[in-house]
Amino acid sequence: MSKAKISIRFFNDREVRAVWDEKNAKWWFSVWDIVAVLTDQDDYTKTRNYWKYLKAKLKKEKSQVVSATTQFKILAPDGKKRLSDMLDYDGIIALGKEFPGKKANRFIEWFTYSDESIDGKSKTKAYAMFESSFINSIEVGTVKGLQQIHAYLSHISRVLVIVFLI
Repeated sequence: MSKAKISIRFFNDREVRAVWDEKNAKWWFSVWDIVAVLTDQDDYTKTRNYWKYLKAKLKKEKSQVVSATTQFKILAPDGKKRLSDMLDYDGIIALGKEFPGKKANRFIEWFTYSDESIDGKSKTKAYAMFESSFINSIEVGTVKGLQQIHAYLSHISRVLVIVFLI
């Protein structure tokens, strides 16, 4: 069994799951997570039903968003791995544009990692860390070293990105 590379990112403390597609060399993002973020919905069933409705509407409009959707098995809220609709980077941008309002705009800005987004600011901070003498004080290859890096970067960011193998 091959190992899947999974990424979990947080937008406003809400989980956005992604799966790395080795064959196509790109990330696929959970549509349900994006819909939950953009509708501010915590209820899994309501999120699923909203996506089902939106997907049917977009299909009628012959939207490219629906045709770009693929499925991967990811861990569901009930703890089981289930097939879930996923979109790549471009598909998520297109989906975000289907939602009106400032929240969708903030999400797209965060998702595209602009310099003004939290991730963009974290990236800038990471470059500064590597250019500073602080990098020389980090204990390489240790948990303490990772804690030092996290502490340095989290002065500017509350974003947590976890990449691990399942």
